[in-house]
Amino acid sequence: MASATGLSIGEVAQRTGLSIDTLRFYEREGLFASPVERVSGRRVYSEEQVEWLALCSVLRGSGMPLRAIREYAELMAQGDGTEPQRLELLREHQDRVAGQMRDLARCQDLIGHKVGLYEDLASNGESHHVCRAPRPPGGEE
Repeated sequence: MASATGLSIGEVAQRTGLSIDTLRFYEREGLFASPVERVSGRRVYSEEQVEWLALCSVLRGSGMPLRAIREYAELMAQGDGTEPQRLELLREHQDRVAGQMRDLARCQDLIGHKVGLYEDLASNGESHHVCRAPRPPGGEE
């Protein structure tokens, strides 16, 4: 049940899609930019913390290591003057994600090639074990 000043852990879990255990883990690991308040021993989250969790979910989902999210949270907590370090962290992660996307595009190309081979075989009524990797673009088969 929400209090007049914030949201319960259950409400935050429901809104963010994160489990209660994950929220507790994030708190233990120091991934919040501001401390989670407690009222009568219960965690109470602010709207800003829910927004922060949404960002953390995107960063985690895109492969940012927990140590980098923790460092980003610490820089956020320090406030003004840490923008260059925050920018550097985000640029590094952006570069990692771009590399992952290039790798996934190569995987998608290979899978698409294999799907095409099997579709051709199926349309011709043939059945073969096709395990050969495709030649690079421009290569002869």
